[in-house]
Amino acid sequence: MPVPVPRQRAIPAVESGQAPAAVPAQDGGPLKEEAHRTEAVAPNAGGTTLTLLLIEDDPAGSPILPELRDASGTSIRIRTARNLTEAERLLTDDVHCILLDLALPAPGRVNVGPATEGGAGADADELAVLRHVLQLAPRHAVLALTASGDTERGTEAVRVGAQDYLFRDELDGRLLSRAIRYAVERKRSLTTERKLAEGRMRAQENRRLERGLLPTPLLDGSSLRFAARYRPGRSRALLGGDFYDTVRTPDGTVHAMIGDVCGHGPDEAALGVELRIAWRALTLAGLCGDELLGTLQEVLEHERSDDEIFATLCTVDIAPDGRRAGLCLAGHPAPLVARPGRPAELLPYDNNGPALGLLKGARWPRMQVELGAEWSLMLYTDGLIEGRVGAGGERLGQEGMVEMVRRQLGAGLTGEALLRAAVNEVRQLNGGELTDDVAVVLLDRGV
Repeated sequence: MPVPVPRQRAIPAVESGQAPAAVPAQDGGPLKEEAHRTEAVAPNAGGTTLTLLLIEDDPAGSPILPELRDASGTSIRIRTARNLTEAERLLTDDVHCILLDLALPAPGRVNVGPATEGGAGADADELAVLRHVLQLAPRHAVLALTASGDTERGTEAVRVGAQDYLFRDELDGRLLSRAIRYAVERKRSLTTERKLAEGRMRAQENRRLERGLLPTPLLDGSSLRFAARYRPGRSRALLGGDFYDTVRTPDGTVHAMIGDVCGHGPDEAALGVELRIAWRALTLAGLCGDELLGTLQEVLEHERSDDEIFATLCTVDIAPDGRRAGLCLAGHPAPLVARPGRPAELLPYDNNGPALGLLKGARWPRMQVELGAEWSLMLYTDGLIEGRVGAGGERLGQEGMVEMVRRQLGAGLTGEALLRAAVNEVRQLNGGELTDDVAVVLLDRGV
């Protein structure tokens, strides 16, 4: 049917008081009172000429529309489609807005006229047409065109997903041009909000996943106290290439491990998690020492994405009486031990074996270490010792770390407080955030 062009200025539904003005932004809604201020309207979509697709049943010929111009005075391009099949063919990426006549028959049905009271008919068909168009064009703005005074149907169209509705016999060029621009900007705003919400949800899911991949120590029945500190080198990440774990086996032995996959990206983080889980499973199965590290090397060789990737590892197994431990080092810095009345020091590292993944058939000797009745054992990754000291290129190193921990122990710091102070001081000495991952594990035995 032709669209008549009245001489008087048309009034949008919200301005005439025929439709509620307060419709949530996420659900679209009629034009707000800001529509009076045309200078507040964005000129067009991305600085290009706006294109309108009119879907309107017009058996008599081409539909008649007023001349439309955007805010810059450029004519708005108009395409016309008499049915949904034509609309689908004409709906290309350069279309910014769709003007849909709700009187169009629903897909696969014939428009039999007005709806009967309380039943199906035109209302159901018209909403079906709108839903079909919204599915066909999820990224496009949609304006619903309905009969004069049919506010209820227009409001329902907005609720279903249209950006706004207009009355068929109250159109003029100024109103329709402005409505198109508002619909396009509103759709763009809703799309941006949805993408931001989806991004936030993905970020939250990733954070929950990364938190779930950090270990929970299995120390039930042990008198040892456990503390850990973890800082990934990647910005806004929760997990890096460093990994650690602690478990107690049924014989009362406490096993602790800390490791570092070279690099600190997402691939290295995933490999670190695989090695940690494999270590826990093998330890609970009864493996330790050279046999355990050899099996972990096989896991790394099968799971790594590049033959150049390797991992350093430090494992300790503390006897049930807590007075001695076995130590294996695979290219990893030696742990630090602190005992009452004695300065903190590094455990022996003369028999340090190669990092995992470097040498086929490598061996990792297990060293026996006497701990005593009361002690604190700190395992760490090289991120703690490779930070810079001051503005020069000097690194903190193991000796600097030992001196720092001695000073903090002398100040009475223990457990979580000790690890927090150590990591914070290393950051301060570095002059800012560390670029490498940092993991620190502390086991304490008191009397």
